[in-house]
Amino acid sequence: MAWTKYQLFLAGLMLVTGSINTLSAKWADNFVAPGCGGSKEHSFQHPFLQAVGMFLGEFSCLAAFYLLRCRAARHPEGSTDPQQPFNPLLFLPPALCDMTGTSIMYVALNMTSASSFQMLRGAVIIFTGLFSVAFLGRRLALSQWLGILATIAGLVVVGLADLLSKHDDQHKLSEVITGDLLIIMAQIIVSIQMVLEEKFVYRHNVHPLRAVGTEGLFGFVILSLLLVPMYYIPAGSFSGNPRGTLEDTLDAFCQVGRQPLIALALLGNISSIAFFNFAGISVTKELSATTRMVLDSLRTIVIWALSLALGWEAFHPLQILGFLILLLGTALYNGLHRPLLARLSRGRPPAEEGEHERLLGGSRTPINDAS
Repeated sequence: MAWTKYQLFLAGLMLVTGSINTLSAKWADNFVAPGCGGSKEHSFQHPFLQAVGMFLGEFSCLAAFYLLRCRAARHPEGSTDPQQPFNPLLFLPPALCDMTGTSIMYVALNMTSASSFQMLRGAVIIFTGLFSVAFLGRRLALSQWLGILATIAGLVVVGLADLLSKHDDQHKLSEVITGDLLIIMAQIIVSIQMVLEEKFVYRHNVHPLRAVGTEGLFGFVILSLLLVPMYYIPAGSFSGNPRGTLEDTLDAFCQVGRQPLIALALLGNISSIAFFNFAGISVTKELSATTRMVLDSLRTIVIWALSLALGWEAFHPLQILGFLILLLGTALYNGLHRPLLARLSRGRPPAEEGEHERLLGGSRTPINDAS
């Protein structure tokens, strides 16, 4: 079936905004500017402040939800599904997981390349599969176990590529290894978030934009408050600011004032997350969850290609092999092989029943996955 112009627009919007989200965060990290009090020039490494900006973007999805609901009230024939009453505090546990996982990933992004960051996030399949068996009582198919094994193999190849690649003064080998391990560690937390969302949130008929916006509200408020103690907590080698603390928000604002392009990068990060969530949810509804997964894989290619073109990282052929193995693992886990096998065996296209509006079906995609 041919895509409509609106569906093509949604697919393009998801691909572009998803790529901008990661690239803008990495772009901000590459800027060098003096901080407060006449401090020397240093890189803009403020992962927790960037995470606050991301949650602000997610919070804006709540405004989009209420706009859609107002429009539906004026046009009842195209109204959204009726919303059951629910306690917003249901979103607090997954929001805490989202806040922790996102913060760790922004710290890791300062240490490793944007392409490795995007590829290693595929580890979420491993832990989500295991946790769904342990806590949701789900039985995984053989293809899903094969997908998990392929993903593990792909992670090993990508990690090996990082070990063998040339490293500059900004990204030393020890930092790259630490960053890669932090990304994988963050996927454990993201997997817990997805299990919590499915077990406690998705039993209610909550609109995805409302879910994203509510989690964004919790994450924005809590992490903004935590910036105050982080200003005083020493972080040693994990700190990227002159004071050596976990986060120095004042230093970040001083750097933004002296290098306005940092503000542009932060704005790109905040705005892209909102549009990416909207586009991702719409692609799942208008097309399928599989299409969303394929577009997310294309996003990795775009980020990788632009990072190479901009000179942010060096090319290593093992990354191609690692990416292909990870892509195979994702396809097996999400059942992308079934339509192909059905075509070959029966000679006709399979039914796509159950694909539409499947937010956590086979792909186990978190409702606010956009980092």
